[in-house]
Amino acid sequence: MSSKRLLFSLTGCLLAALPLHGAEPGLIARWSFERSGPEIAVDTASGITDQIEGSYKQSRGVIGSALHLDGYTTCVIRQARRAPRPEGDITASAWVAFGAYPWNWCPIITQSAQQDKGYSLSAGPRGEVRFALSVDGTWRTCVSRDFAIPLHRWVNVVGVYDEKEGLSIYVDGRPNNGLEVTGSPDYAYGKDLRIGINYEAAKPSNIHREHGTLPGWFSLDGILDEVSIYGRALSPSEIAAQFAAGQPVPTPEFQPRVLPMGPTGRGCFGAYYCHLNYYDEWDNLWAVGPDPDILVRFDESSSRVVFWRGSRYSPAWVAEPGLWMADQSVEAWSVGGDDQEGCFEHMQDRRCRYSHVRIIESHNARVVVHWRYAPVSSHDHLWREDPRTGRACWVDEYYFIYPDVMGVRKVTWKTGTLGHPRQFQESLPFTGPGQLQGDVIQKDFAFVANLQGQTQTLSFVPDPEKSDKQFPDDLTIQMYNFTSDFKPFIIFEPGNEMAYVADRRIGPQGLAIPGACNHWPVGQALCDGRTAQAADRPTHFLGFPISTPPVHEKDGRSWWNGLYGMTDKPLDELVRCRA
Repeated sequence: MSSKRLLFSLTGCLLAALPLHGAEPGLIARWSFERSGPEIAVDTASGITDQIEGSYKQSRGVIGSALHLDGYTTCVIRQARRAPRPEGDITASAWVAFGAYPWNWCPIITQSAQQDKGYSLSAGPRGEVRFALSVDGTWRTCVSRDFAIPLHRWVNVVGVYDEKEGLSIYVDGRPNNGLEVTGSPDYAYGKDLRIGINYEAAKPSNIHREHGTLPGWFSLDGILDEVSIYGRALSPSEIAAQFAAGQPVPTPEFQPRVLPMGPTGRGCFGAYYCHLNYYDEWDNLWAVGPDPDILVRFDESSSRVVFWRGSRYSPAWVAEPGLWMADQSVEAWSVGGDDQEGCFEHMQDRRCRYSHVRIIESHNARVVVHWRYAPVSSHDHLWREDPRTGRACWVDEYYFIYPDVMGVRKVTWKTGTLGHPRQFQESLPFTGPGQLQGDVIQKDFAFVANLQGQTQTLSFVPDPEKSDKQFPDDLTIQMYNFTSDFKPFIIFEPGNEMAYVADRRIGPQGLAIPGACNHWPVGQALCDGRTAQAADRPTHFLGFPISTPPVHEKDGRSWWNGLYGMTDKPLDELVRCRA
């Protein structure tokens, strides 16, 4: 039993639980995060109290208390002049528990200078552990297997450098990977030491468009305990003993991360201002009052329409038990030249600077909600902004929602401000943290139809190119085949053009995979597309078919209409009702 655990168990007093680290050979720094308030980050090996930047709190740790980082701003900083000074061999270790994986590689603890000098123990976007060190002027890296760190569980990670044997990584007391290299380390004594965040803003991993993604700040999204540095190489038996000393490992304290949809069950028909909470660390980013969101409920269905900051207020039709379908806003994109910025859309307005909602009507007959936004790029530039006036393209969407869980969407803009290229519609199911595509959608994922009653099914198949399905002309109706009783649908006006109407390829894992992209919803990265690496964050997926409805013009305004809703009726009955 470690001295820290022994003292804690004997006294039950948090302050008395501080470890007696002077007896540990080679220990030159340890952060146990036991004290409260501004002195939470105390290096108990040296007695130095370090600065913590950003938002944080204390949680139950492996032993005593731990540092709960918010995933966005939290960072522990030790000034270079006071940082520990290893000279040869080194060991870096920590207990970690993640609520979500970092957007890209993010240090657990580091003192390094642009992969030129120093060391870094870090975690990756696929739950990897990486230990890196400059050896004889060359940056050497050792990486664990993917998902060595499972989510929502305490894991002990250790990086070791032995001048005679090389780099090693240990996970939960056992070797995970190694790199044979010999030589003398080059330490970055002139750099500040950091815990939980990079030295510079970084782009997310697995991005789709470089020009549409900018570097941004993010910290570890999780909890740290017993972060330690030794000026020697710990042996395998010592590492195994340290892991054993932490047993039994408690359950880390994470709030459930469930996309907020308001009270369960049916409700009195109407639109309501509300505050839809996600989880504390994300909610804390928003300087909003008590009623920033809008929820529309129905008497005859537990389905609802949610206008939430996490989707940049793009309305989502939500079926219980928590299956979301949102739709693309008006989207435009830059083409050619050196000034490409990727997509201009509501998705890039991650702070809702330009996106707002308000209730215009709410009574027994109908609800009217107004959503106003400006298509914006990740560079925070508006679409077709006039350099003389500063005016740009703004879109007003009106939702006329009725008690039968249906509503007319009217999308309108000042004629001439939108231009081309442009896209109006793209249905996007969500997966929440822990959800897989198969939790939301069936293998036969969508149905399409025209007003003549002709229908066809879209399916996930091993080889879509071999499909011999014939699709009807003049398609105006689509329905996504959710796993719930109520399923989202759209009916467009005659003259609609529906594209990407085809089966989709299914892989060997079937639909037991995360959603496709997690830069939207919820994500705060300055990113125009990122492929999800795990089911750790909210995602959107599918997106097809895509419709181009007929556009109308009158009195200086342009608009198009669509009928949206949720239904528990089969497609043929829906077609018969609307034809």
